[in-house]
Amino acid sequence: MTNAILVEQTGGPEVLRWHKVQIGKPGPGQALIRHTAIGLNFIDVYFRTGLYPAPLPFTPGMEGAGIVEAVGEGVTGLAPGDRVGYGQSPLGAYAEHRLIPADKLILLPDWLSDEVAASMLLQGLTAQYLLRQTFHVKQGDIVLIHAAAGGVGSIACQWANALGAIVIGTVGSAEKAALATANGCHHVILYRDEDVVARVREVTGGQGVDVVYDGVGKDTFDRSLDCLRRRGLMVSYGNASGAVPPFDIGVLNRKGGLFLTRPSVQHYAGTRDELVSMADDLFAVVKAGQVKVQVNQRFALRDVANAHRALEARATTGATVLIP
Repeated sequence: MTNAILVEQTGGPEVLRWHKVQIGKPGPGQALIRHTAIGLNFIDVYFRTGLYPAPLPFTPGMEGAGIVEAVGEGVTGLAPGDRVGYGQSPLGAYAEHRLIPADKLILLPDWLSDEVAASMLLQGLTAQYLLRQTFHVKQGDIVLIHAAAGGVGSIACQWANALGAIVIGTVGSAEKAALATANGCHHVILYRDEDVVARVREVTGGQGVDVVYDGVGKDTFDRSLDCLRRRGLMVSYGNASGAVPPFDIGVLNRKGGLFLTRPSVQHYAGTRDELVSMADDLFAVVKAGQVKVQVNQRFALRDVANAHRALEARATTGATVLIP
């Protein structure tokens, strides 16, 4: 037996309930891990509310770090006692122990703490594919990153700056503006107080940005398109404010022959080799100090409902971890 959070019906944070659950031995290709830290991500909210459907009941969570306790038949490259993390897995992270496909686990380097690993792998892998694959950011590119003080935003702003891009970030408060600036934003826009499109046009001399990274969704989608240069790329990778409604693709033509994509991490880390390569890229920039990950909030796993409330209220900055 182990303790885990179960969602028996979708809804608000109150549906996240602490239960004792049965956990078996690892089967072929599986590992049993004991969590030391668990990452909190907005995708967890999407599953909890039912925006992303999952068979009920389920244990949320897609990111964590811990210790391997046992491995199943056919597993190679892992042994009991290994420190591991993951950021792209089936649901089930909100638990003291879990079974997980072994090919989703990444061996953690000695210099990386469990808390930082648990807080950065999903967000860091997301930043990796956004900046290095969906749009290959290079010296002199102008990028717009929404929610620049959030989990993905904090990593992406630092990384884009290190790549030589001109980074514009949007945030909701003066406190978050200071964080975004510290994270490498050259220009920070307070979206509640300023006209985002007008400020972007001002900063870019009227031309717009090369790429927008938008994890907010419905509330920012139209403005994001209006911030792009001719033939610019809109990357809609999240729905923090709700899903983007259907729209007329002719808008892309009228606004300058724009490009639009809606990716997620599984499209880029779909094979073991892809996952390891992306993780190695992420670890390299963190070890070099080009990306610093700040764990700014910690909640006990059994108090995860309060963590979800804080996340949805946009009351968190940087990374948040759950401690079993």
